[in-house]
Amino acid sequence: MRASNKMTIDSSLLLAVVLLLTLGLLMVYSASFHLPTVGMTDDPLHFLKRQTYWLVFGAVALAVAALVPYHLWFRLATPLMGLGLLALIAVLLLGTITNNTRSWFGSGSIQPSEAAKLAFIIYIAAWLASKGDKVRDLSLGLVPFSIILGLVTGLIMLQPDRGTAMVVVAIAVTMFFVSGAELLQLLVGTLIGGAALAVVLLRSELALERLLIWFRSDSDPLGAVFQVRAAVNAFASGGLTGRGLGAGVQKFLPPFVHHSDTIFAVIGEELGLLGCLVVIGLYLFIAYRGMMISFHAPDGFSQLVAFGITAWFIIQAMVHIGGNTGMVPFTGITLPFISYGGSSLTMCMAAVGVLLSISRVTVERNVLVAAFALSRRNRRPRLSSASRVRRVQRRRSR
Repeated sequence: MRASNKMTIDSSLLLAVVLLLTLGLLMVYSASFHLPTVGMTDDPLHFLKRQTYWLVFGAVALAVAALVPYHLWFRLATPLMGLGLLALIAVLLLGTITNNTRSWFGSGSIQPSEAAKLAFIIYIAAWLASKGDKVRDLSLGLVPFSIILGLVTGLIMLQPDRGTAMVVVAIAVTMFFVSGAELLQLLVGTLIGGAALAVVLLRSELALERLLIWFRSDSDPLGAVFQVRAAVNAFASGGLTGRGLGAGVQKFLPPFVHHSDTIFAVIGEELGLLGCLVVIGLYLFIAYRGMMISFHAPDGFSQLVAFGITAWFIIQAMVHIGGNTGMVPFTGITLPFISYGGSSLTMCMAAVGVLLSISRVTVERNVLVAAFALSRRNRRPRLSSASRVRRVQRRRSR
């Protein structure tokens, strides 16, 4: 491997994000302009203006994060995690109750769980990096990892925000795996997590109802499953090329939050299958660039951060798209860079800034060597040894 300083950021990744952001503004306007007719606001541009405001704020966050040297995030991992936990506790005590959940501050624009995602990714990357090969030890790896993950997801579940909790668990498990964890550890963790999920479903009427709706989505189209059926009907009515921007009709049906929870269904109806494929293609391209940044990152910490952020975008997009198409139970989480939502948009853009910061310093290596090895004979971490963080920092300080 040979280290090289790449002073320019990954412009292709940035371009893909800008395209999604632009499409997001168009779709937020298209999906929300009808809301004054049902008395939600007197300004037809209300949601577009707010989304633009948060877009500008997010652009500042992206620029700042891109300029911060990536190794500083290693030093800030614990303070960021502490602030994230405090915010999750504070929202339980002081947050605004909306739709039987206490997930937001103020009028609903500030959602601490979104900031906690990025803080958790940075912290768990630093924690896994510091463990190195010890991550395969049950008492030093799986047990403390489960405690950390349980603390974060437990606070999110108390809001309750099950969709976000599921995404955080998925991100953490994939990061734990690529850091070098054994398949047996993942199997044990999956069994424990499955049992915990079953308990949550049995104790939560809303979660159980949504799961049952998913299983019986072909029955009673005007009853409890109306939400899923209407979203699926939007794709069917859109056809190949769609009805045209702003010409969709499914978005007029209550009780959807079309500019947020079901915005992909609006895209399907107004831009058709081709529009959906373009959106999915942009996410796949972001996944590709994110993985390349991870593979070529200079140390294990930056590799894990880049991988975790990329996994965040793709997993959340998959859950949103799957819920809108009826492939998975509907969760109501946002579509990254596109859905309306200040906290989601800002933190996603800040995370892109962290990715761009890592992309400025790379290590030339064979991508096939860096790829995830599933063979039992490969007992080293599937990403490069994270202990190199300290060596890189020492070289930079000289």
